Amino acid sequence: MRALLLAVALAGCASLPPGKTPDPQDPFERFNRTSEGFNETLDKVLLKPVAKAYETVAPGFVQTGIANFFGNLSDIPTALNDGLQGRPKAAGVHAARVAINSTIGLLGFIDFATGMGLPRERQDFGLTFGAWGADSGPYLVLPFFGPSSVRDTLGLPLDWAADPLMLIHGNVAARNAAAATRTVDRRAGVLGADQVVEDAAFDKYLLVRDAYLAHRKSRVEEGANQPPSAPEPSKD
Repeated sequence: MRALLLAVALAGCASLPPGKTPDPQDPFERFNRTSEGFNETLDKVLLKPVAKAYETVAPGFVQTGIANFFGNLSDIPTALNDGLQGRPKAAGVHAARVAINSTIGLLGFIDFATGMGLPRERQDFGLTFGAWGADSGPYLVLPFFGPSSVRDTLGLPLDWAADPLMLIHGNVAARNAAAATRTVDRRAGVLGADQVVEDAAFDKYLLVRDAYLAHRKSRVEEGANQPPSAPEPSKD
């Protein structure tokens, strides 16, 4: 919380790059750049080193199993959001994924469902709001959480409420340890993208902003038209 308040306070005195004028379509740019700098510092001193150590120490099959386990948990709120978006077929796919991977997949550590033609496509309440017609609103970089938008930020409390880890009430230490492991696993999964972004961007902020907004827009537009489903039976 202190770090969040510090980031907000510093946003008032944040400056834009030399020669850069404020973008009227990005009204929070000064705050966003400050928040981005805070997140990059946090990543540099903590998340990235831990993720590299995890990638080095943990065997590949362990990393795959952990990623599958947390992916299986994410299928639960995804099924909920599919239903709220009026996509019963997609909701059924993700519900089936949970049933299959939680049983024969040993609590999700093995992803049998994907091989059975049941693909994963994560959904969240930001996308659900978009499916209901809500515009993304301005781009927003959140301390600790990274790229977002006003719409996606408003969906975060519901995402947290629907997170299966939040059901662990009796053992807060276990819940926090699981959440930390998930964060490290996700960070390790994108280690290879760091240099690509650094090499491609003259202004990394603009690259990430435009890519994020375009990706979320495409997810909203394509989600209603291309729900994940099992392949059609062969007619041969």
